[in-house]
Amino acid sequence: MNTQTTTPTVLLVVDRNELEGQLSGWVDRILGEMNQSGIQVRRANNCSELEDLLRADFRGLIITMIHKFDGIPARLNLRPDIFVLIDEAHRSTGGDLGNYLMGALPNATFIGFTGTPIARTDKGEGTFKTFGLQDPDGYLDKYPISESIKDRTTLKLSHSLAPSKVVLDSELLEKEFLSLAETEGIADIDDLNRALDRAVNLKTFLKGDQRVEKVAAFVAKHFRDYVEPLGYKAFLVAVDREACAKYKKALDQHLPPEFSQVIYTKNSNDVIERPLVAELQLDEASEKAVRKEFPKANSLPKILIVTDKLLTGYDAPILYCMYLDKPMRDHVLLQAVARVNRPYQDARGVEKPCGLIVDFVGVLKDLKKALAFDSEDYSGVIEDLDVLFRRFRVLMDGPARIYLTRAKGPDKDVQLEKLLYVKFFQKDAREEFTELFKEIETLYEILSPDPGLSDDIADYNELADLYAMLCLAYGKETGFIGDLANKTAKLVETNAVAHGLDRLTRPVEFDEAALNALRKKQGPDEEKVINLVRSLQRTGEEEKEPHLITFSERAEQVMESIEERQTTTQAALKQLEGLVEERIAAEKSRSESGLESGAFAVFWELKSQGYKEDEAKALALEIEDAYGRFPNAGANPDEMRQLKAEVYKVLLKVVSGKIMIDLAEKVMGARPT
Repeated sequence: MNTQTTTPTVLLVVDRNELEGQLSGWVDRILGEMNQSGIQVRRANNCSELEDLLRADFRGLIITMIHKFDGIPARLNLRPDIFVLIDEAHRSTGGDLGNYLMGALPNATFIGFTGTPIARTDKGEGTFKTFGLQDPDGYLDKYPISESIKDRTTLKLSHSLAPSKVVLDSELLEKEFLSLAETEGIADIDDLNRALDRAVNLKTFLKGDQRVEKVAAFVAKHFRDYVEPLGYKAFLVAVDREACAKYKKALDQHLPPEFSQVIYTKNSNDVIERPLVAELQLDEASEKAVRKEFPKANSLPKILIVTDKLLTGYDAPILYCMYLDKPMRDHVLLQAVARVNRPYQDARGVEKPCGLIVDFVGVLKDLKKALAFDSEDYSGVIEDLDVLFRRFRVLMDGPARIYLTRAKGPDKDVQLEKLLYVKFFQKDAREEFTELFKEIETLYEILSPDPGLSDDIADYNELADLYAMLCLAYGKETGFIGDLANKTAKLVETNAVAHGLDRLTRPVEFDEAALNALRKKQGPDEEKVINLVRSLQRTGEEEKEPHLITFSERAEQVMESIEERQTTTQAALKQLEGLVEERIAAEKSRSESGLESGAFAVFWELKSQGYKEDEAKALALEIEDAYGRFPNAGANPDEMRQLKAEVYKVLLKVVSGKIMIDLAEKVMGARPT
């Protein structure tokens, strides 16, 4: 079969900034992977290379940029089995470049990808005119932001208006920006900048020296109070490059200079016309280094001051807050604010709650005007912080009340015990509380610190204490802050001693006396079960002794049998008491044996299988010697095979056949590599 006549041609057409930015690594990988699979791949780096490939009827994948089609001859290739995949389709095919592309390949199939389609079909233009002809709704496939939020591939956005003393006058915003037809549906940052260049009064207000100083002071304090405690980073989006430079100088008066950096396009006239802009301009290598370091949690800078670059295509999941001081709308606005909606999880496993926009120009006060397309897809995507405050109040005044037990009086500890060990003993009750608390915690992390929360701090702290105790009682956390989010963890830690949380969450160490005391203690059996399970789990995890890990696993199995209603609380309590007695005996035997932890784990397993003490000890020492000869067995399959053969050889002295193989598996399971 002639593959030349059966293989189609696929063109991947990307935006110049995208190919040089976030797609560069992906393109390099696909070039290698597809060539290895036998599919020819070419990267057209200039106009003549692209023209030559299409004229020669190349079959395979061509990766190129939209501007390479500038001036390309019409009807260059008439084949119908050419498929053109266009990224950023809302802007890539606009103007002459789109005409050249489609004229060169008149019979090709064009598929456009965009997060912000332009709906101007009635005016003879727009994304749907180019790509939506076969679909009455305009889409071949649609994945709106509302769905991506449900899937957790993006986060909701919250916004608040900056203090009124620095917010752009609404009449000026309307007159010089929102009311202008040329600003409707803007899909390119360069087009936006050209429109703003004509808004002289608006830009004069935004760049006024006194205002810049006030905004910088607010941003510095807000970042310190709301963003930095969460471990996240921020963008300050200024109206133009001169404003960026001014903000850098102003921010340096309130934050360490290394906290912030400017990134904007270069202009050869800056040295003469805008010396401050030229002074702060990063060279190519420095800008690349900043782009690379910014997404890292423990790297500087923490704030990027931008106006054109990085507002599309730049992904930094750690980016949480955008201080928006540049009028935007429609596609440019949506693409810009989407920089902060990327999911992120820090080293402790705490997830970013949302993206936050602090609006200094007032464009988000009327979302219908700011995002004038597909409004149903963006409903609820950007929420005012007042909505979050109201939700926090509803939850604290409603479903949270049943968990608030820290009342004055002698029975407050009894109430807490019943809640923690009786009500929460049921798994579904724990899950219900956890779901409620996590929603409240997310709201608190976003809103705190704020005077409006002052009346709720004590009650919220009690809920967080309860959640920490719940994690310790029923989970495996070794510290009482558990998986609490950052601001909540700090609140709990600060008040832990005053609330007795450090005492309540301290693991119980059981010896014979402690076990007997527990048996005699008044109180619910559920509490005794939890204390025993917790003790067996913690000692196994903290001591890292192989034989103790076995007790930990067996304790977890008992707890699972209760949760699945396969055993009663009383029966489980007896099982756990037996496990603790066995562990106490094991620890005593460990001390008397003189064996190292690995050898003792084998010895204890052999004893449990009925072997006499002397025989079990001799076998354990031989097996431990084999482990010493193959130290990399855990990572090296060949060593593991040799180790297993050595263990078989030792055990063949006392047993054979399938029984020997089963015993070897138990022994090696008790003594991990």
